[in-house]
Amino acid sequence: MKGRKLKKIICLLVILGNFLGMLDSSTVNLALYPIATNLDISLNEVQWVVIAYMLVLTVFLPFFGKLGDIFPKNKIYASGFLFFALGAVLNSTSQNFTQLIIYRCIEALGASIMLANGPAVIATLFKNEARGKALGMNASLVAVGGMSGPAVGGALINFFGWRAIFLPSVPIAILGAYFAYKLLPSYIKRKPFKFDYKGFLYFTIALFALLLAISEGHTWGWKSVRIISLGVMALIFGGLFYFRDSKITYPLINFSMFKIKPFTFGNLAVMTSYMAMFTNGILLPFFLQEIMKYNPFVTGLLILPYSVASSAVAPFAGSYSGKHGSRMLTIIGPSIYILSLIIFTTFDTHTKMWEIIMASIIMGIGNGCFQSPSNNAIITSVRKEELGLASGILSLSRNLGNILGVAVTITLFENFRNILLNEGYIYNNAFLQAYHFTMFFGIIFGMACFVFAFIAYKPQKN
Repeated sequence: MKGRKLKKIICLLVILGNFLGMLDSSTVNLALYPIATNLDISLNEVQWVVIAYMLVLTVFLPFFGKLGDIFPKNKIYASGFLFFALGAVLNSTSQNFTQLIIYRCIEALGASIMLANGPAVIATLFKNEARGKALGMNASLVAVGGMSGPAVGGALINFFGWRAIFLPSVPIAILGAYFAYKLLPSYIKRKPFKFDYKGFLYFTIALFALLLAISEGHTWGWKSVRIISLGVMALIFGGLFYFRDSKITYPLINFSMFKIKPFTFGNLAVMTSYMAMFTNGILLPFFLQEIMKYNPFVTGLLILPYSVASSAVAPFAGSYSGKHGSRMLTIIGPSIYILSLIIFTTFDTHTKMWEIIMASIIMGIGNGCFQSPSNNAIITSVRKEELGLASGILSLSRNLGNILGVAVTITLFENFRNILLNEGYIYNNAFLQAYHFTMFFGIIFGMACFVFAFIAYKPQKN
């Protein structure tokens, strides 16, 4: 097989892993309302279907990114597909909330392996404009996963129930495992494997404590002993992790990388971009099903334009950034996020379908403009031997944005809604007011993304 053709096939395999992750997340977001109803759990509890998955995925990203720099890519990536397939099958058999959370964590291990190594594989295979095009194709096909998720997931939920949404990814993941094992590089780097297990433990405890405190603060009380204890634990173990990894010769995270401005502020921009998008992404399906009374299939179709717009714009954005740099598009993207979130603050029971579609398209255009140029700039800012670690940290930033976006959004929305209900508002009015207030915080996240991107990406010199 010729080198160029093999590169394209390998690129598609990497993209397939990211596609599965997006397919899963978009269908699960749509299914949260029926899951909560079927399992008789609250909105605060059902968020853990997303948070538990994202937490496990996020915590293991540096670990799997490190493994990807040392061990054969074919075995690492194929195992990611297999873990993902196993978790998806088990999810479809869940009989209670506890089982669902455990199985989602297994699925998350597979997603973490693929996401930690995907951008590094693309960055290794392609250079300059070709790299921009490849990352643009990645963003485009990932958006197709988001596009097909609501449509396919909505139909499956409507006709077969929420458990069916996990099954379409199983045959895709099994095929991905086979071809990844056969086609990805199988060489082994001739250097001893040293992994900072103690640092990994510190990092895991600190991150878990921080995210648990953020997600449960409004339920347990921000001044409660449990929340304060979690905050202290996050500070102590976060400090231990930093001081350890700053001194050892084989750190889990090389903190010197954060001296690179495009890398540091670029990752902050990525994180806040996902917080901005998830502010509406997590609540819009609830608004459409609970307030507008649309069934899951119609809800999926109304969310679909976001992914269509994103997949249409992403290839052009990736190619443009490969030629001209990332600065302009990474500033335009957050500006468009902000515009779309302003439109979402106007939604009420009289909102027309075309208005929902228009707002979703605008958000999708912003995402298409921002993601692949930003990823390209971050990955190309580090040395070649650190691509795997940089890829893991990029995915870490992305998924921290997802987790924080879900946790902060649900916390704000629940607090606002409960306050308004206690003041005597009828349920629909309380829901809508809380939805609007939460969107304003999404606008703040969009502004933060704009500032970080403005600082991070300087024009490239010829």
